[in-house]
Amino acid sequence: MRQLRHKMRLVVSAVVSSLTITMTMVTPQAFAHDTSTRALEQQIQLLENQLKAIRAELNQVKDKAAQDQLEIKKVKEDVVRGDREIKQVQVEQSAIEREHHHNMLFFRGGYAHNLQGRNGVTLQSNVAPLGAQEAGDNDGWYIGAGFDWSLTRDVWGMMPKTDIFAELMFEYKRFGVSQGNALANAPTQLAGGTLNPRDVTVSQFTLSAAPKIKFMEGSDFRPWIIPAGFALHVVSPPTESITVLAPGMMFAAGADYRIWKEFYLGVDARYHETFGKTDGVNLSGLTAGAYLGIGF
Repeated sequence: MRQLRHKMRLVVSAVVSSLTITMTMVTPQAFAHDTSTRALEQQIQLLENQLKAIRAELNQVKDKAAQDQLEIKKVKEDVVRGDREIKQVQVEQSAIEREHHHNMLFFRGGYAHNLQGRNGVTLQSNVAPLGAQEAGDNDGWYIGAGFDWSLTRDVWGMMPKTDIFAELMFEYKRFGVSQGNALANAPTQLAGGTLNPRDVTVSQFTLSAAPKIKFMEGSDFRPWIIPAGFALHVVSPPTESITVLAPGMMFAAGADYRIWKEFYLGVDARYHETFGKTDGVNLSGLTAGAYLGIGF
């Protein structure tokens, strides 16, 4: 029993000695390995902290870039809004200016044509032709003037950008100089007989009033029409029965273009209908020409 205990003590002593030797040999290596692991962990931790800092800075840069983009977008929107406001102000200013200069004074001139050569008291007569004489020409020229007075800018709410003007116009037409009959002798028929007739200027004065419908309000180019208007013609020389006035209707169409500020250049064509002859004289005819308009 004692021997067994002694052997067990010897074994325990040997094991303890062996463990001691092993611990003595292993501990420095384990310590060195633990120190290296800690240093590596510290480096990893440092790198993680640096990455976190870089990510934070990157996020700040992204946020700053996003804010800059928003500010740039806002500035662009402000610029666009400013441009729109400027254009709106310009449009309103132009509208105000056009409100103040919506009427027009115009001066006309061009070609005139009568459907029938002029007859009259001192021209060719179908009743008693006396002496050398000739009828007036069918073709001639005209000059005139008038003004447009604004009545409504949208046909009383029914048609936007469509104006209606009241046009009052006068024109002088001349169809040449014709040789008159004995009634136009110089100084009198008794003194001159049929051999010395005076020349007779064939002319016509027209006064008209009509509604003018003008389209495309706000545009520089504006076409227009006159569906029907009233005209009063004064003829010279008078008819054989000494009639000088003849009423009629007028129809017209044209267009004008704003060339500078409130100055306009336009063209028009007008037809006058007197519905037959007045004491043997037919005054129906047409004019075609150009005009210069000034807004006021």
